[in-house]
Amino acid sequence: MTTYRVWAPDADLVEVEVAGTSYPMVREGDGTDGWWHGAAPAGDYGFRLDGGRALPDPRSPRQPDGPDGLSRAVDHAAFAWSDTPWHGRALPGSVLYELHVGTFTPAGTFDAAAQHLDHLVDLGVDLVELMPVCPFPGRYGWGYDGVSPWAVHEPYGGPDGLKRFVDAAHRRGLGVVLDVVHNHLGPSGNYLPVYGPYFTDRHHTPWGAAVNLDAPGSDEVRRYLIGSALAWLRDYRIDGLRLDAVHALADDRARHFLEELSDEVAQLAAATGRPLFLIGESDLNDPRTTNPVQAGGLGLTAQWSDDFHHALHTLLTGESGGYYADFAADPYAACAKALTRGFFHDGSRSSFRGRAHGRPFPPAYGHRLLGYAQTHDQIGNRARGDRLSASLSPGRLAAGAALVLTSPFTPMLFMGEEWAAGTPWQYFTDHQDPALAEAVRQGRRREFGAHGWQPDDVPDPQARATVLASVLDWSERTREPHAAVLDWYRRLIRLRREHPGLTGPDLGAVRVGHDAAQQWLVVHRGPYRVVVHLGTDGPRRVPLDRPYAATLALFGDAWPASDGALHLAAESTAVVRVE
Repeated sequence: MTTYRVWAPDADLVEVEVAGTSYPMVREGDGTDGWWHGAAPAGDYGFRLDGGRALPDPRSPRQPDGPDGLSRAVDHAAFAWSDTPWHGRALPGSVLYELHVGTFTPAGTFDAAAQHLDHLVDLGVDLVELMPVCPFPGRYGWGYDGVSPWAVHEPYGGPDGLKRFVDAAHRRGLGVVLDVVHNHLGPSGNYLPVYGPYFTDRHHTPWGAAVNLDAPGSDEVRRYLIGSALAWLRDYRIDGLRLDAVHALADDRARHFLEELSDEVAQLAAATGRPLFLIGESDLNDPRTTNPVQAGGLGLTAQWSDDFHHALHTLLTGESGGYYADFAADPYAACAKALTRGFFHDGSRSSFRGRAHGRPFPPAYGHRLLGYAQTHDQIGNRARGDRLSASLSPGRLAAGAALVLTSPFTPMLFMGEEWAAGTPWQYFTDHQDPALAEAVRQGRRREFGAHGWQPDDVPDPQARATVLASVLDWSERTREPHAAVLDWYRRLIRLRREHPGLTGPDLGAVRVGHDAAQQWLVVHRGPYRVVVHLGTDGPRRVPLDRPYAATLALFGDAWPASDGALHLAAESTAVVRVE
C-alpha cells in the first residue's frame, strides 16, 4: 500500500481514489493543520473532497492525461543520470539562451531540443533558459497558463524527458534555468481553490485574486510554492530558476516570500555544492530585488532589465509608442544611461506610468541585471510576433548584438536571434474549452485593435498555423545573411572569453560617447572600444580617446584614421583595442 497526503483544511471528508475505488483518509495530528493522510494501492490517483469527483493532487509530480486528469507518482531515484560530474554553472559571467521547447524544433519535445545542444555549445552560451514546462491545456502554449507546478507538460516528454534534457545539457557543460510561475495559475485545470485558501481577495493582480502569501492559510501556500521550486532544483538538477513577474507577488508580511525562497535556495545550494540561483522578472526598478537578504534585500541573484532593452530597441528601430516614449526622446542618451547606471528610470519621471519610477542601481553590480535585445515577451507580445530581423538590416542587428554581448550586464539571447531567424514568434494557445478559446481570441484582437490593428491582421492564437509559423527554421543558419549574423554572434561570445575586460560588471567603469546627429556610439570598456555606426550613408569618423591599436571584431567595414580615430562604413560595428 502507498501513503497519500493532501492539504485540505476546509474539507469535512477526504478520500483518495485509485482505479475507481475510494479509500478513506484521516486528519493528521490534532486535525488543526489541515493535512490528511491515508493508505491505498499504488496507481493513478485523485482526491475526493466531501463526496465530489476525484481531482488531481495539488502536488502532483505527473499529469499523464493533462491538467484535468488523475495524478501519478514519480520515483525520482529511478532515473539513470549519467556519470559525468556536474558541479553547476554560476550566473555571473555567463551568457543565457532563452528557449521555448514547443517551437525550438518541429517535434516540440525535450528530446528533439537536446539534438541541438551542440549548436548552443558551438555558439558559446553557458546557460539554457527553458520557458515554463508545467502542464497546460492542450499541446501548444507559452506555458504561462500552466497548473500543477510540480509536474511537467506531457507533450514535451514529461518528467523523464526533462531529466534527459538536463542530463544532456550538463554532459556538454551547459547549465539549465527553468522559468517558473508563482504569481498565478492558468484558468483551465486549476483546482487549488477547491482544496484550500491558495488565493486571496486581499490583493488583486492582472489575473484576478492574488496567490495567498499573507492571508490566513498562507504558511502552507508559501511552503507549497517553495517546495515546488526546490523540487526543480533538487529532483531535476536544474541550476537556476527564472521567476515570472515577481512584482505581482503581493505579500505584506514582514518577511517577504522572495526572501524566504532565497534563503531556502541558498541552503539547498550549500547542501548540494552547486551555485543555484534565482532570476526575477520585475518592473519595479528597485535594487532591493537583487540586494542580498543580509543587506535588507530580497536576495535574488539577478533580474531582467527591460530598461536596457527599451533603450536599445528605440535606438535600433526608432519606435516611440507606449512605454518606448521616454527612451525614444533621445535613444543614444538612453542607451548611455542604461549602460552606465543600470536603470534608465532611477527615480525619474515615467510618462507611460504618469509618475516618478525606480531608484538608483548600485553601480558595482551590473551582472545582477540581464541585458538583451529580444525576449519571448518583447517579440511575442507584439501584434504579429515580429522579430527585430523582420525590419532591421544585418548591420543593425549586429550592432545590437555587440551592445548586448559586451555590456556590463549578464547577456541573454532569444532562440534563433543568433542567426537573425526569419520566423516570427507569435502568441499561441490550445485551450480545450471553446468559450475560453474564443475569449482569448477576441481579447487579443481588442487589445491590438485599440492600437489600430485590424482583426484579420492579428494571428489567431488558437490556430495551428500560428504555432507552425513560430517554429524555428534550422536550415536558415547556412544561408546568407543568416550565416554571417551567426558567425558574428559566435565571435562576440568568443571575445568575452578571450578578453575578460569586455565582461566587467562595474557600471561605474563604463563610459559611453555618442553623437545622435552623426548616428554613432562608442562604449568604453577599459582598453576596449565598442564602436557602432547606425547611419545608412557614408563612412563616419568616430573619435577615440586614445590611439587605435587593433581591431578584434568587425561587422561591415572600418579603418583607422591617421589621427587615431576610426572610420566606420554605413551600419558597421567594430570592437577595437586602444593603446
